[in-house]
Amino acid sequence: MKLWEQDELSLRTLTVEDASILLKWLSDPTVLAYYEGRDNPHDEALIQQHFYEDRDGIHACILEHQGNAIGYVQYYEVEGEEREEYGLEQTQGKVIGMDQFIGEPAYWNQGIGTKLIQSMIHFISATEHADTLVMDPQAWNTRALHVYEKCGFVKHRFLPKHEWHEGEYRDCWVIIYPVRQQSGHELKDKGVHLS
Repeated sequence: MKLWEQDELSLRTLTVEDASILLKWLSDPTVLAYYEGRDNPHDEALIQQHFYEDRDGIHACILEHQGNAIGYVQYYEVEGEEREEYGLEQTQGKVIGMDQFIGEPAYWNQGIGTKLIQSMIHFISATEHADTLVMDPQAWNTRALHVYEKCGFVKHRFLPKHEWHEGEYRDCWVIIYPVRQQSGHELKDKGVHLS
């Protein structure tokens, strides 16, 4: 099911048939360097475990460019201990976390990541009535952090040795997008057409 489209990009719900696409992306060392780690190539069983089993509350999606699958996006409500770990226990309203990657390196460095994040801000705010969006990218990934900050995310909390990646625990930043503050209580239309 298509969730939104903007220009040549669209987002749709993940299907069982997408397992082969995920397998292609997550066995590519170029992609794994930024997502999951080059020492953690996925096989079919790992794809099933990570993307299809026990996924209650997680909205899993495929990003398309002109109808071709090029990336993965997931979003979910952040509650309880995770909210405390992120330093958001005092934050009012609904907090939505999101993760994403572009699995086709040919589409990197073309502004697609920026368009994706801007579209997701609009989409999640409109459909989930989120008050705050949150991500926790690894601190060394300055390219991703630059994109997120350009889209309005701000650094909120530093998490030392937070995520296992390529043989060591890596530092991460909790970054947030305060939807209601940024939008003046109403998010302006960014050209995203919700389906």
